[in-house]
Amino acid sequence: MKNLKNALLLKQLYQLKQLGYTYTSANIYKENEPNFSLPNTLESLKAQAIQCHLCTLSKSRQKVVFGEGNPNATLMLVGDTPSSSDDSIGHIFTGRTGELLTKMLENVLGLSRDDIYITNILKCRALDTQAPSPTHVHTCHPYLLKEIALIKPKYIVTLGAPAYHYVTGDDTPIKKIRGTIHKKENYLIIPTYHPSYLLRNPSAKREVYEDLLKIKAIFDKK
Repeated sequence: MKNLKNALLLKQLYQLKQLGYTYTSANIYKENEPNFSLPNTLESLKAQAIQCHLCTLSKSRQKVVFGEGNPNATLMLVGDTPSSSDDSIGHIFTGRTGELLTKMLENVLGLSRDDIYITNILKCRALDTQAPSPTHVHTCHPYLLKEIALIKPKYIVTLGAPAYHYVTGDDTPIKKIRGTIHKKENYLIIPTYHPSYLLRNPSAKREVYEDLLKIKAIFDKK
C-alpha cells in the first residue's frame, strides 16, 4: 500500500512538472485512514463482535457469545472462554456452569444475573487448547476493555486464572491471589475460581464462598 501511494504521488509530481509548475499547493493523493474505534453502545458493540472474523476462532465457532446483564451494573464478572453449551446457543454461562454461578450469586450475594453484567475475555469458544490462546485473547481484548468502559463497574470479579491474568497482567497463581482485592483505575478487582473448576474440584467451593463473603461485605458497606 505504501508503494502504491508513493507511485501515485510521483506520477502527480511528474504531471505538474510537465505543465511548468515549479511549486504547487495542489492537494496530493491522500488515502483515508480507516476508523478502528469501537462503537459506544453495548448493542452496537455486540453487533460488531458478531461479525468479527479477526482470529481463527471465527472459523470454528457456532455463535459469538457476548456479555449479558445490567448495562449499569456495579458488579461485573469476567470469565475466560464460552463453554460448548454457550457456543451452541449464543448465551453466556449456560449449562451446569451457569447453574452453579447463578446459585453462587443468589445464595451468597443475594443478587440475580439481571443485577450484574457477565462477560468473558473471549467471545468465541477456544477449541484448540484448554487455556485461551494469547493470540486469540489479545485480538479479542479491545471488546472487553470497551465493555468495561461502557459499563463502568465499581467491582470486577475475575473467574479463574486466565481472566485475572488478562485483566490485570499479573501472572500470580490463582491459588495465591484468590480472595484478594486490587485497585485498578476506577474499580476494584477480586479474583476467585471459575465455576467450571468447582465442578471438577467441589472441595474448593468453601474458598469461593469465603471470597464471595468478602464481596458481600464490601457491598453491605455502600
